[in-house]
Amino acid sequence: MRNLYFLVLFPLSILILVDASLHVKYLPGLEGPLPFELETGYVSVGESGDVELFYYFVKSERNPDKDPLMIWLTGGPGCSSICGLLFANGPLAFKGDELVTNFIMLSSVANILYLESPAGSGYSYAKTRRAAETSDTKQIHQIDQFLRSWFVDHPEFISNSFYVGGDSYSGKIVPGVVQQISLGNEKGLAPLINIQQGYVLGNPAVRTNLEPNHRVSFAHRMGLISDELHESLERNCGGKFFNVDPSNAKCSNGLLAYHRCISEIYIEQILLPNCKVDYVLSDISQTLPNIRTSRRRELKEFSRNDSSSLPPPSCFTYRYFLSAFWANDENVRRALGVKKGFGKWSRCNTQNIPYTYDIHNAIPYHVNNSRKGFRALIYRQDYTLFFSFFCFDSQILVKCYSFGDHDMMIPFSSTEAWIKSLNYSIVDDWRPWMMSSNQVAGYTRTYANKMTFATIKARSSKPFPSFFSRGGGHTAEYNPDQCSLMFKRWIDGESL
Repeated sequence: MRNLYFLVLFPLSILILVDASLHVKYLPGLEGPLPFELETGYVSVGESGDVELFYYFVKSERNPDKDPLMIWLTGGPGCSSICGLLFANGPLAFKGDELVTNFIMLSSVANILYLESPAGSGYSYAKTRRAAETSDTKQIHQIDQFLRSWFVDHPEFISNSFYVGGDSYSGKIVPGVVQQISLGNEKGLAPLINIQQGYVLGNPAVRTNLEPNHRVSFAHRMGLISDELHESLERNCGGKFFNVDPSNAKCSNGLLAYHRCISEIYIEQILLPNCKVDYVLSDISQTLPNIRTSRRRELKEFSRNDSSSLPPPSCFTYRYFLSAFWANDENVRRALGVKKGFGKWSRCNTQNIPYTYDIHNAIPYHVNNSRKGFRALIYRQDYTLFFSFFCFDSQILVKCYSFGDHDMMIPFSSTEAWIKSLNYSIVDDWRPWMMSSNQVAGYTRTYANKMTFATIKARSSKPFPSFFSRGGGHTAEYNPDQCSLMFKRWIDGESL
């Protein structure tokens, strides 16, 4: 609980420092003008305005003046919001080697504000070494500060219903942001943010040791380790599989055997090939040619066809490497309004950010928010999960979702465990929810206090390679059509 009170004591001063925003009309790699409205810019936050947070703002295609506004936070910590914009739920996508328009997107029904947070994520940066030092709680305060500054510069959206959304590690950040916004509103901090509808979470990290400890049981349930090894680990490790006592030789030896079994598994989606990942990229800035805007180019041209720097195109991670070539191109940066002199962009810059993990348990944030009248919806894009919490008298909707029975990074059993700890009874048992009259999208169950639990099953979509149809994974990009449909129904107040 100490971290919750820390947020209350954190200074609530606001620096109204919003750099001139840029309305982007064209993007290198995409032929013709953008078919949607995109704005980018920087907002200065921090005690001295020494942190510059970069954002992408995509207006709703339906009715931007009336539709809700959602800020989307990518996990990591330290991953770029391009993960949302290009991969998970934004209006652009990679199809093979091309950048194309994505019609399965959240901005069809809502205004979406993709924020690069904390400093060091994407194009966001700190001006001093001290300002670069950040943490879970500091990031929460700076996001609140960003929002109030952004609304000053965009007063036309102050009356729109406001949501907070995110996935993965942002499961620890999003509920804290909701609480911080609520506290600021209660203190009369202007401008007031119209957070009346709640928050959304996907495959959320919740507690420091919860998710890692559930990976062993996940591996057993998915057939990655034997019954005998699982029984041995349970018996000798006592349910604690990380930071074990080195003197416990039986547990240590069992964990060595466990790691040998999973060492070739791609933990974000265990059915996909274990391809090269991009968490740490080599210095590619000197090999990138400029991207001309006069024609669509294959994104692999950005690397001058240096095939050694890319995984095979059949790999799911291929797109991640292409995004680095694209985001580091000089013409792309100029089109997006990135500050001159910015260094190399990395999709996930986690290892290079001086970060303190000071929220070890996010469950109290959910509890506190619900006591204030917030509702929560949590769904997983997988064999087991779609949860949604709702309080009977709530005025604010919170949507939390997770993706993938095949996500070993945040196992579905860990989400089940913390949901189960709330001790809600089942009021509407297991049933399918439909994409259409003859297509099951997943399965759902409703708990007391209007908590709904649903699954999203594997999809099949012709424009994408067949290996995309092998079940849910760590983020929305593995099953975007079901996730988009679920979001649209939810945000419009429809039942699944």
